[in-house]
Amino acid sequence: MGKTRCGPRLRSLVVAGLVVWSLIGAGFLTPGHAQEAAADLLERGRYVFALAGGCGCHTAEGGPTNAGGRPLSTPYGAFYGTNITPDPDHGIGAWTDQQIIDSIRLGVRPDGSVMSPVMPYPALSGMSDADVGALVAYLRSLPPVAQANTPHRLSLPFVGLAMRAWRWLFFEPVRAAAQAPQSGIERGAYISQHVAHCQECHTPRRWSGTLDHSRHMAGNPDGIDGELAPNITPDVKTGIGEWSEDDMVTLLRSGFLPDFDNVQGLMALVIEGVPEGGYKDMTDADAQAVARYFKSIPAIEQAVEP
Repeated sequence: MGKTRCGPRLRSLVVAGLVVWSLIGAGFLTPGHAQEAAADLLERGRYVFALAGGCGCHTAEGGPTNAGGRPLSTPYGAFYGTNITPDPDHGIGAWTDQQIIDSIRLGVRPDGSVMSPVMPYPALSGMSDADVGALVAYLRSLPPVAQANTPHRLSLPFVGLAMRAWRWLFFEPVRAAAQAPQSGIERGAYISQHVAHCQECHTPRRWSGTLDHSRHMAGNPDGIDGELAPNITPDVKTGIGEWSEDDMVTLLRSGFLPDFDNVQGLMALVIEGVPEGGYKDMTDADAQAVARYFKSIPAIEQAVEP
């Protein structure tokens, strides 16, 4: 007899229900509130997923959501997004919640191997406990896809050793809070730096591949996939100093610039996201908080040209 498979919605409720079951046993939730709490957890996770640009690097163009295969070109070769669906053989289905969290925030796989920083774990290490927990529950709720990962095609010798050495030399995890800031510039900084990871594209890098924090958000002419990432500091000459907060909100929510042109490439990808969400799904309050954060950072005069 063949195995019976539950539908995605039922599977989602079951997965989230397991997360809140311990709270019921501890007396923090009554059984009558369990289903509502599970649904709330999934909705929160869906929103964190959207703030992270729909984890777009893990979905190939035209491919199943989160099943991997999207190539990212770098000076060190091509990295391919991995399968992060709950498939037990090719994805994260056999990983524990803590193993998934460690991969997101520390760049370490269950077998102890180290991920490339193309996976922006240095930024995501500051994601709050509540947000990363909700994100894990949401990732588990999506349909599993039995699709093998595409091997990276890199020019680096001894790739595994190189990734471990880079992490040892340059990575210092952020002390993550239990809960994320809920409003104001602090909320905008948190979303930008630790969920949407804007600095990973818009801050230039040193020879080591680390971010040059002295030029935070000042633009990068040699971004991922060879794309130019513009200066988004409030510098009037070379940045977005003449933009209003509403201009920034419009960009985040629609991809349209103040001159009515629209963004392309990776920025368009993270705004639109996969069907489950992207920056376009930010609440008005969160988009405004991000805009205010960008207005508050130091202006740096740096023209970014191809």
